[in-house]
Amino acid sequence: MTPRNATKSPAHTKGRQIDGQALDVVRRLLGDGPRHKDLLIEYLHLIQDAHGHLSAAHLAALAAELKLSQAEVYEVASFYAHFDVVKEGEAPPAPLSLRVCQGIACEMAGARELLSSLKDALGGLGEAIRMQPVPCIGACDTAPAVALGGNRIANASSSIVAQAIADNMTESTIPPYQDFDAYRKDGGYVAIEACLSGQKTPEDILDQIDASGLRGLGGAGFPVARKWRFLLDNPKPRIVALNADEGEPGTFKDRHCLETAPHKVLEGALIAAWTTGSASIYIYLRDEYPHIRHILQTEIARLEQAGLTGGIDIYLRRGAGAYVCGEETALLESLEGKRGLPRNRPPFPANEGLFGRPTLINNVETLAFVTDIINNGAESYLAAGRPHYYSVSGRVRDPGVKLAPAGITVNALIEDFAGGMADGHVFAGYLPGGASGGILPAAKGDVPLDFGSLEEYGCFVGSSAVVILSDKDNIRDVVGNLTDFFAEESCGQCTPCRAGCEKLSNMIEAGDWDEGLIRELAEAMADASICGLGQAAANPVLSALNFFKGDLK
Repeated sequence: MTPRNATKSPAHTKGRQIDGQALDVVRRLLGDGPRHKDLLIEYLHLIQDAHGHLSAAHLAALAAELKLSQAEVYEVASFYAHFDVVKEGEAPPAPLSLRVCQGIACEMAGARELLSSLKDALGGLGEAIRMQPVPCIGACDTAPAVALGGNRIANASSSIVAQAIADNMTESTIPPYQDFDAYRKDGGYVAIEACLSGQKTPEDILDQIDASGLRGLGGAGFPVARKWRFLLDNPKPRIVALNADEGEPGTFKDRHCLETAPHKVLEGALIAAWTTGSASIYIYLRDEYPHIRHILQTEIARLEQAGLTGGIDIYLRRGAGAYVCGEETALLESLEGKRGLPRNRPPFPANEGLFGRPTLINNVETLAFVTDIINNGAESYLAAGRPHYYSVSGRVRDPGVKLAPAGITVNALIEDFAGGMADGHVFAGYLPGGASGGILPAAKGDVPLDFGSLEEYGCFVGSSAVVILSDKDNIRDVVGNLTDFFAEESCGQCTPCRAGCEKLSNMIEAGDWDEGLIRELAEAMADASICGLGQAAANPVLSALNFFKGDLK
């Protein structure tokens, strides 16, 4: 009988064996990079970028190199939509991926028809191209939109996409933006220099932010100064995490901030880190924005070379296609190299966040306005009406990111900022806060779009993603699109969300508007789901029952 602690011979070793060639490939890709567990997702991206997929051999080799179990690497790789895991014996996917957005703004602009026409037009390419219907890609202002490799194609049509493929337009197009030199010439980094030189104290910064009334602009609207103060009583080292993973359908304002004035955001992050005594900043960037990744890599390097970081380390990390990672604790899990599963709270991130350290999590737009407030004063921000960016899409003449005072009405937003309704369309309703913010009829067009103004109608402004509906839109189709989105994006961790989102989606698809069951299900989801995804997923359905019941028959 073999002793329990005897070493087995190689011929009897259990589990998938490490392929030497695959290990050499992985080591070459990782180079001199640290073999830290939290870099797992970054290293999965390296392999995916180099080979177009993740083979079983490469996953096993990466696990060995990072000293992780193969199961742990596989569960992370298979969690995220942008990783293509290929098992033994399976053929790898086509080398070129064409992601056709199915978000609400794109569907209204004809995304389904576009996908069908692309299949007909590009069918001859066979195994060379893969067409994927995907959730919102953050290009709602240019719907319908397509992502070809790393390049976003706006106002896509079959002919435009075919020409892009013929021209091999797969690399990210970098738009004009305010670079380091232009930002410095315009007075940039004066605020952080005043902090680092001792001209300002952390309390000076907190008082200014508090006086401005700035609230978190990622969705929750929590007072920013109060959130920063939470960290001050907790031990060092502390961390700032910048949430640049906007995935809410209809939202693209953070994209606008980063692709036009990235240094305003970076300076805001440095001010936040300095004020809270944080040693590092982690930027979690949505993977649908590869052009912004290039911008940030370039400009962070310039910033560090100029010696303006005050010794604060800045790390840029890629998301991998998971809407739930916009939730702050799921974001922390992903930054640690894990599946993006929301955490139960307490403990709260301010007490025990990234790597177990006290962590401040702020949204991109929030930190952009921090810089403005410190430079121009709280009074200037208040006098301008606490302005922030609204992402406006749908049936308007001029969709896009609009800088407007907090509390503007959707009627004013349409007429004064978006050029009025699109030709041939009559205003019928709107999403005030993206997919999770509910739906309101045109009769509620004079309700202020601000925190606390919409809750009495079962809605909220959230990330200020305003999608305009017209008399040409079928409310059943709109609700169906949104519930399908939540069913697809639920992480599956908690039963109320996992089963509830699927149940709602199936009911809407079947035309089953059992109001009693829907309201009971929605209540259970709101009360028992771990995070905001499940808690708010039923909002579009409830809004349809509350305000559009006559259109559901």
